[in-house]
Amino acid sequence: MLTDRAKEILSSAEAKMNDAFAFLEEDLKTYRIGKANPAVFNGVTVDYYGTPTPLHQVAAIAASDVKTLTITPWERSMIAKIEKAILDANLGLTPSNNGETIRCTVPALTEERRRELIKKAKASGENSKIVIRNARRDAVEFYKKAQKNEGMPEDTQKEGEAEVQKLTDKFVKKIDELISAKEKEILTV
Repeated sequence: MLTDRAKEILSSAEAKMNDAFAFLEEDLKTYRIGKANPAVFNGVTVDYYGTPTPLHQVAAIAASDVKTLTITPWERSMIAKIEKAILDANLGLTPSNNGETIRCTVPALTEERRRELIKKAKASGENSKIVIRNARRDAVEFYKKAQKNEGMPEDTQKEGEAEVQKLTDKFVKKIDELISAKEKEILTV
């Protein structure tokens, strides 16, 4: 049976692992994979009167069809700045405007670009696994310190370490599943 201190260490490790997984999920959403997805603009910042501002705070972004993203700025004067920001972000999208809205047609992915995206996704997944393993290592150290300095029973320490390992395995498996699903999505023409 885990003590309150052991449960505290376990929940702290789980929170860190959950954050790493959530970060990976959000990161993978920004990959441009041949379908119009407004999330590709998540990392784009626009110079809004001297302040770098996320694109979604200065314009409405929508996928008007499978291959077209439409950006409607709140202020017409922002069109040129938004176009520049999209080009500077190096997303592989070319913006064009009609004076009121900006359209970005999503080109089909080349085989080479698909391979690059898969490689990038796997690297992101590996980085998330490193964060998860670091959370496990930290939790194990906390258990050992608690056993040594706070008088935590040794069997509680061992049980806590086993629970942290189970959590680690669970999150690593979830990451592997997420990456393989993203790989399948990227390879789908």
